[in-house]
Amino acid sequence: MRRTDGRSLRFGNRPNAERHDDDRPDAERGGATILLLAIGLVFVLFGTYAAAIVAVGMAGQRAAVAADLGALAGAARALDGQPTACASAADITSRNGGRLVGCRLDGLDLLVTVEVAFTPLPGLTRVVSSTARAGPVRD
Repeated sequence: MRRTDGRSLRFGNRPNAERHDDDRPDAERGGATILLLAIGLVFVLFGTYAAAIVAVGMAGQRAAVAADLGALAGAARALDGQPTACASAADITSRNGGRLVGCRLDGLDLLVTVEVAFTPLPGLTRVVSSTARAGPVRD
């Protein structure tokens, strides 16, 4: 039924109102929004987890590189004694983002252990360690 001004009488005085069956609100209205928000949250959580795994791998590589370079630098000073060799190893290790936690001279071989701290997630700090040995070439 139509009035003379063009508005429908079916919906009362609401000219552009949506039609609802039996004047009930649609129960599934907004469901797609909730679904998209849930999918977005899953992607964010997955991305955060993947970034944490990548951070662990990068910290492990940084610890290995710092240990290798520290061992090489210290082994070059092995003839000067353990304190000098370990000081050289500690210097190179710290310049590469690590912390020397162990250093031992075994003959002319220098064995160093390095730790690297990293933060995979905000508020969560972890430590990765690596050990390296360097010395003269033997036949």
